[in-house]
Amino acid sequence: MDHSGHGTTMDLPPFTLGRGLEWSPDPFFLVACLVGLALYGWGVVRLVRRGDAWPVGRTVAFAAGVLSVMLVLCTGLNDYGMVMFSVHMVQHMVISMLSPILILLGAPITLALRALPTAGRDRKGPRELLLMLLHSRFMRVVTHPAFTIPLFIASLYALYFSPVFDFLMGSRTGHIAMMCHFLAVGLVFFWPIMGVDPGPHRPGYLMRMLELFAGMPFHAFFGIALMMASGPMVTTYENPPASLGIDALADQNAAGGIAWAFSEIPSVLVLLALLFQWYRSEQRQARRSDRAADRDGDKELEAYNAYLATLDARGR
Repeated sequence: MDHSGHGTTMDLPPFTLGRGLEWSPDPFFLVACLVGLALYGWGVVRLVRRGDAWPVGRTVAFAAGVLSVMLVLCTGLNDYGMVMFSVHMVQHMVISMLSPILILLGAPITLALRALPTAGRDRKGPRELLLMLLHSRFMRVVTHPAFTIPLFIASLYALYFSPVFDFLMGSRTGHIAMMCHFLAVGLVFFWPIMGVDPGPHRPGYLMRMLELFAGMPFHAFFGIALMMASGPMVTTYENPPASLGIDALADQNAAGGIAWAFSEIPSVLVLLALLFQWYRSEQRQARRSDRAADRDGDKELEAYNAYLATLDARGR
């Protein structure tokens, strides 16, 4: 495809899935994704060489997450997304609600902390700097639900229903910045909820579920607003190229339907991940209790039985 300055052409043929999946890489995201995969692979190889285990499932999840970013930003979907609201919404939903979940399940921070060497006494290397960032006030703020939930919502309403979206879509740099923003918002929103990596904000499992369901309905409301609109609501897409053979309002309605339907998929995925993590946590706690009982002869149970015997004696 012949690209213009902002990464698209004005004479694209009508959209088909085959054309959307044609290889059309954005150099920035192609390099970023390849670097991410290479660094993760280096970490896994480093652990394996020193005899440490790393779950294959985490590697698969991380790779799938990065490849999903490449799928929507290094193919024809990225070209069509510049002129079709519906295709852009597919990009937005994938990069903000599917890619982050898969990347987080890959536990990249945990891998980095295990693979990076320590810098030594009174020195600060990459591992020490990463630990400082994880324990910083900045991370406590950006992972707190009072920040992540409003940011998650504002990324829809404040962006699309204001001139900011049209401004960002006017240049390749703005488009890259917007896509990076979508990915970053998804990561900081889902990290405290279901991320495997350690973080400054880690509430209990019930609170995590509440955080999840506090944000998801707004995606559905946003999609319904687009579907029910009587006219185009985003200037960038109000006059699609004639070569596409589409109606702007119909395309906007399709975009709303995608946003509405897609909000359910991550909710189910994250809920399943949460329930599995909760189950694993309970299993680990049970094993710790069993080991403690083996060490001290289950003194806790003996104390409880003695307490019951005291109550029984008093009753007599």
